[in-house]
Parts: sequence; C-alpha cells; structure tokens
Amino acid sequence: MVQARSRRPVAAFGTLLFVAAALPAGAADPAPAAKGDFWEVTTQMSMPGMPMQMPAQKTKVCAPKEWKEPPAAPDTERKCTYSDFKVTGPKATWKVVCAGPPPMTGDGEITRNGDAAWSGALKFAAEQMNMTIKLDGKRLGDCDLKK
Repeated sequence: MVQARSRRPVAAFGTLLFVAAALPAGAADPAPAAKGDFWEVTTQMSMPGMPMQMPAQKTKVCAPKEWKEPPAAPDTERKCTYSDFKVTGPKATWKVVCAGPPPMTGDGEITRNGDAAWSGALKFAAEQMNMTIKLDGKRLGDCDLKK
C-alpha cells in the first residue's frame, strides 16, 4: 500500500502532466495567433487502496482545435515521453513512459463528444501502485494560441 504522504506528489503529477502540458509549444513566428479552443478541464486522480477520493481539480487551457499530439507536453522533471499518438474518429490514444521518480508507464485515451466536450483517462502503472486520472473537458469558446 502507498503511504499517504507519497500520494500528494503523485496526484499533483497527474494533474500537472495533463493540464500544464495542454498548452501549445511556442514558435518564433510573429504572425497573428491562431485560434484555438478554450477548455475547462477537470481532472480527478484515483488509486486502489486510497482511504478517500482525491478532490477534482479544474483549470482552463487554450489548445489547438486539431490535436496532432497528445494533450500533454514533455515532463522534464519526471522525464516523460509520449508515443503512438493516434486519432481515429472522435478518439485519441497514446502511450506515456516516465523515468520517475516514480518510474511509470501508462496509456491515455480521450473521446470527443461533439465539438463542445470530451472525456477520457490516463492510466498509469508503477512498481507499487496503479493510478487513474479521469479527464473531462468542456469547451468554453475560442482563444488565441500563444506563439
């Protein structure tokens, strides 16, 4: 069983992995900002054996209208890499490997529910724990993608 104090960094990691990374990478081009989708993203982490459910966290992000990579940026602190990103119809899937600490592997899946919402999950496995991060997105409007 995972100690209570070790859950906080893992929960924060899961939320930050998705949310902080959903922001697009910068570019040197001074052209006008492209339009993106402004999303309210709700994340909620769960782990088997936890005595209580972690509270959901909400954040707002501007993301490209068309996903060409996982909605997560490289995590240099945990050395995460993403691969096998695929979009088939409304569903996007990918794999993630994090060197750690703690070392983890995982799979991500998001299904768009029309143009205004999506839902999915990131499922991670590590030596002494499993973790699922439930993801929900609600479109709030348009936004300017940062360069």
